[in-house]
Amino acid sequence: MYLDVVHLRAFYDLPLGRLLRSLIGAPIRSMWPDLKGQRLLGIGYAGPFMRPYLDNIDRAIAAMPAPQGAVPWPRERESACALVEDAALPFPDLSFDRIMLVHALDHCSDPDAVLKEAWRVLAPGGRLIAVVPNRRGLWAQSELSPFGYGRPYSGRQLKELLKSCQFNVLEDKEALFMPPSKARTILRAARTWEGIGRRIWPAFGGILIVEAEKVVYQSLPADGKRSRLRALRPVFIPEGVATGLKPVRAASVERMGSLLDD
Repeated sequence: MYLDVVHLRAFYDLPLGRLLRSLIGAPIRSMWPDLKGQRLLGIGYAGPFMRPYLDNIDRAIAAMPAPQGAVPWPRERESACALVEDAALPFPDLSFDRIMLVHALDHCSDPDAVLKEAWRVLAPGGRLIAVVPNRRGLWAQSELSPFGYGRPYSGRQLKELLKSCQFNVLEDKEALFMPPSKARTILRAARTWEGIGRRIWPAFGGILIVEAEKVVYQSLPADGKRSRLRALRPVFIPEGVATGLKPVRAASVERMGSLLDD
């Protein structure tokens, strides 16, 4: 179940939200240091993590699912936000080079359908990054952030899901090794926690970040001969925020029948 977009935006405006945006954004930028001339799509609520690429990107669109709602994004420029059905994206095939899924696979009702749509709109060899809460981590057990309200994954579960939807996993990272807390002492030492956690307990980061590449397979008939017919193509409220195909003609059908009879 998706969270309300107003509460998501409010969270990332809070000090804790800004910190998480930085800690999670760092490994994303290490995977994708430069997207100059690329076409980027965000699914879910990926805007905070797409922002660093705005100056060099060819095109960026934030696709926000209808059950979540949508808000203008980015705030300082002409809006590039679209309200969508996550399992039926309103974009042509092969429209994007990169996709980010944040607060998407963990909140949607059908992760397979979302990934199949992502595969469809990605160009051949296109890549995506999925950000989800780690089942082993503390942040999946805490309601302090949106990552405590969705469906957590283990690293193996997420990789198997991606592989089943024709994606090849390239790299995986973890983030958020600090305990879920708003205590100033914990927040001030957040980067120290990140460094220590990666070295000592890397499997217990609060967030999984996985990069995968679209794989295109060509199927062949069992007899090795090519066919003469072409294939048809819960409410989260952050503390400190006030609630308030064309028709087939008869001639075409007859011609198809003659081909089958040959």
